Amino acid sequence: MANDKQLIMLDYWASMFCMRVKIALAEKGITDYDCRVEDLMNEKKSPLLQEMNPVHKKIPVLIHNGKPICESMIIVEYIDEVWKGECSFLPSDPYQRSQSRFWADYVDKKFYPASLKLWKSKESTERETGKTEFIESLKCLEEQLGDNCYFGGDSFGFVDIALVPFYSWFGAYECCGNFSVEAECPKLIAWAKRCEQRETVKSSLPDMQKLSEFILGIRRQHLGI
Repeated sequence: MANDKQLIMLDYWASMFCMRVKIALAEKGITDYDCRVEDLMNEKKSPLLQEMNPVHKKIPVLIHNGKPICESMIIVEYIDEVWKGECSFLPSDPYQRSQSRFWADYVDKKFYPASLKLWKSKESTERETGKTEFIESLKCLEEQLGDNCYFGGDSFGFVDIALVPFYSWFGAYECCGNFSVEAECPKLIAWAKRCEQRETVKSSLPDMQKLSEFILGIRRQHLGI
């Protein structure tokens, strides 16, 4: 059972979905929470994880006053609604809010599957397909960003939180696909570096080189690539 700590996060350092939650908490100035690391490499899911997310048994999970909230962007919205503060992740206008949700969903349903295909595929043809889809989805996101500072215009928000954790994986993606994200999408890299200047983002993302070495090691040891 969850203990009497008010706020617990079930985490794994390399998970971009967990990074989203950390960024959201940091943006709201929430630092006093119990971060519990799951042993995903050995596929040992803790009893707490299985209890708090019995349907999917996946991280991240945010446990607030003993009640679990699952799925990263649902957690981000929950954080935004519970700890309102001065900043909001979503626009006040209903249409703009719907567009933010659309593009965050695009990251999960288009961009993320392409990234998996890029680094996990054993067959070179499938990997090349993943690379093509990955770059196409990035270009689509870059077009949506346009000349804005952030996806929310001048304000760091919902779509930025959804996408920026993937920046820490870019080095691994580039090694797997033998290409340069910056050469393909320079405005998107400028956006990512702008986001990284925020302490809330910088403190929530792992070192890119460390993560790249970790992912390439997984490919060798577990996937035989």
